[in-house]
Amino acid sequence: MNAPARPPLPFLPFALPEIGEDEIAEVVDTLRSGWVTTGPKARRFEEEFAAFLGEPALHCVAVNSATAGLHLALEALGIGPGDEVVTTTHTFTATAEVVRYLGADVRLVDVDPATLNIDPAAVEAAIGPRTKALIPVHYAGLAADMPRLLDIAARHGLKVVEDAAHALPSRCGGRLVGTLASDATVFSFYANKTITTGEGGMLVTRDEALARRARTMRLHGMNRDAFDRFTAKVPSWYYEIVAPGFKYNLTDIAAALGLHQLRKAHAFQQRRAAIAARYDEAFAGLPLVLPPRPPAGDLHAWHLYVVRLEDEALAAGVHRDRFIQRLFEAGIGCSVHYIPLHQHPYWRERYALDATMFPHSQRAYERMASLPIYTRMGDTDVARVAEAVRAALGG
Repeated sequence: MNAPARPPLPFLPFALPEIGEDEIAEVVDTLRSGWVTTGPKARRFEEEFAAFLGEPALHCVAVNSATAGLHLALEALGIGPGDEVVTTTHTFTATAEVVRYLGADVRLVDVDPATLNIDPAAVEAAIGPRTKALIPVHYAGLAADMPRLLDIAARHGLKVVEDAAHALPSRCGGRLVGTLASDATVFSFYANKTITTGEGGMLVTRDEALARRARTMRLHGMNRDAFDRFTAKVPSWYYEIVAPGFKYNLTDIAAALGLHQLRKAHAFQQRRAAIAARYDEAFAGLPLVLPPRPPAGDLHAWHLYVVRLEDEALAAGVHRDRFIQRLFEAGIGCSVHYIPLHQHPYWRERYALDATMFPHSQRAYERMASLPIYTRMGDTDVARVAEAVRAALGG
């Protein structure tokens, strides 16, 4: 008599947020409070974020996305038509599109082939008379080479806005990203990030004038925010529009999530790092380039775990798309980070780009896959991914 067939395992998604009872209770409290838009909890989140970074004097501006934060930072720095901003081709389009919002131009450069972070030598070679700013991206949660990049920026008089969407709580030179010598740093709290508010972001800066401008512009260019006006004990309905601003404020409902997610950020990083270590061990000897480890004293946030197929795998007929398809057939979600900007019609056509201009990013893109790495994964989930990767490479 044949044994009954085992039911298929449930699909393991690429990413899932970890939302606990603390977050749920805080959101319920917000709903019951009657203050659901930007208010007291958004302010608390800003204050606690500065404290988390270890510098309570930092200015933290809560916004509804990292895209909004990048836009506000560049706008406050005066980037506009005729200017040029250097960033990496190996990123999500938001990094570059905010430059175009302001009528400035983007200069895309290649990445370091080992880290997939922006290549400082390529940055310096790309600087021209119109270059006004640099946006480094901390890819996958590994900090970019900020000492070299900040030195280049200082020598050429460039503003620096860090795209730290992947980088909480990454460290660079022993310091938390967000406390370096850049003009501004922007974090993301999107659903799959290392902490989440569903949608959301935080602009961090030491520049009081930049923070003041960002606070004004995040809510229609008003010189007073709604929380101040609606909680005042005397008539305070009057406000003035001092600039044509945007609608970029973070709600208290979202901030309620962030308050508790932030308190778990270090524990979340430790779990992600443990998963990465198990993957490293399981994939040793396979025809894969594994993610680089951070330098001594630094910390990788492990937002992403990206593997790249080596020549041996390609020679055996296991190309990237086939590799991903096999993982999906095994019930494992995965993704690609990123389709480089030079591959997309808008960027390619506007700036006459082709793949030969970005050989390291292009080679990585053709061979890469991002595997699941999130705190809700149990050890059996990690082992299941490892087994599926081995099988996908097996022919």
